[in-house]
Amino acid sequence: MSFEVCVENIDELIVKAIKNNDIKVFYQPKYDAVNGRLVGAEALARWITPGGDFISPALFVPMLEQTGLVVDLDWYMLDKTCRFLRQEIDSGRKVVTVSVNFSRIHTKEPDTVNRICEIVDGYGLSHKYIEIEITESALTYSGETVIEFVKNVRGSGFDAAIDDFGSGLSSLNFVKDVPANVLKIDRSLLSGNCENEKERIVLESIFDFAHRLKLKTVAEGVETKEQLGFLRTCGCDIIQGFLFAKPMPEEDFKKLIECSDNVSDSEDILVTQSHASATQLLLDAVFMRFPLIIISNLTKNSFYMMVYENFSTKSCPSTGVYTDLVRHGASTMHPDDRKLFADTFDLQDQISSIKNGQTTRTVITRQLGDDGIYRRVETTNYYVNNPSSEDLLAITLSRTLE
Repeated sequence: MSFEVCVENIDELIVKAIKNNDIKVFYQPKYDAVNGRLVGAEALARWITPGGDFISPALFVPMLEQTGLVVDLDWYMLDKTCRFLRQEIDSGRKVVTVSVNFSRIHTKEPDTVNRICEIVDGYGLSHKYIEIEITESALTYSGETVIEFVKNVRGSGFDAAIDDFGSGLSSLNFVKDVPANVLKIDRSLLSGNCENEKERIVLESIFDFAHRLKLKTVAEGVETKEQLGFLRTCGCDIIQGFLFAKPMPEEDFKKLIECSDNVSDSEDILVTQSHASATQLLLDAVFMRFPLIIISNLTKNSFYMMVYENFSTKSCPSTGVYTDLVRHGASTMHPDDRKLFADTFDLQDQISSIKNGQTTRTVITRQLGDDGIYRRVETTNYYVNNPSSEDLLAITLSRTLE
């Protein structure tokens, strides 16, 4: 009896399949884009009938979404995944983080996150081993509800991923607001070997905004070395696709994890490291010393701020008019230092000095921190030329001295 004939009985079939363990968990490995090491996996449902027939998830999952039974499948998948991880840990074997998909329907159930915690905690697992994936379509489906759901997921110590980004009507506004920490780029954005210029520009832009939002990026559906090479130049963090491995049954995944312990890097990381990733590493190092960086266009009287979480005050505006920024900065200084700060970073005086050959200027002042304490702060402007125009730019590096 074919699956198509029984579509109208999908409710009974899925309940029976779950009860009889005909739904199998297959694991598709995820790899570090730079060094090729196994770093995780995604749990995927595969329906195998008692007769050995394989029923594609592309057939049954959409139907389960329509009937609402997909929630039962999600809970089943989470339980099976936790059971597998627990068994591996008890056997003394290595495990990796596994992501589990949750339907948008779950986001409207107030006790979903509590139940996730109950299942994971019931197996005595650290929450770091489970990642919760919500598809991009859920963002437009339930808006504020999804935001609250993801917030609760992250608050409970789980990673949260926006899955299939780029597969539908992507809402950058929702991505900005949803407190997820992983962005999975849909396979539909990768065609051929990424030779299409428009496609490359779109992908580069996605990875750029993802990194600036501090989102870990995962590229799905990677099938060629050329795609991998391009994704490395974009600074992609994790690769998932047939180039490395197809979804596999539990036993095969166990062997893969065991083998991964014995794999040594065949290439020097400094050779394989992408330009974008190297730039991010450099920024991380700079932020260790200078937790506040401002990029200003003195000619256009504008600025953009890159602030790290460890600076003494977070009250500075993130972007706007440069002269307003100087006024704001002066207002946060000790009364005896306000004029010094304002004079040092006077817009017209800086422009005149740059034209006369000045390349830097530094001032040390006392700034009021968010905790109400004045601290000595060193602020230095480095003057650079805009490579695409004649505008005068200033890179401001600021750090607390005590």
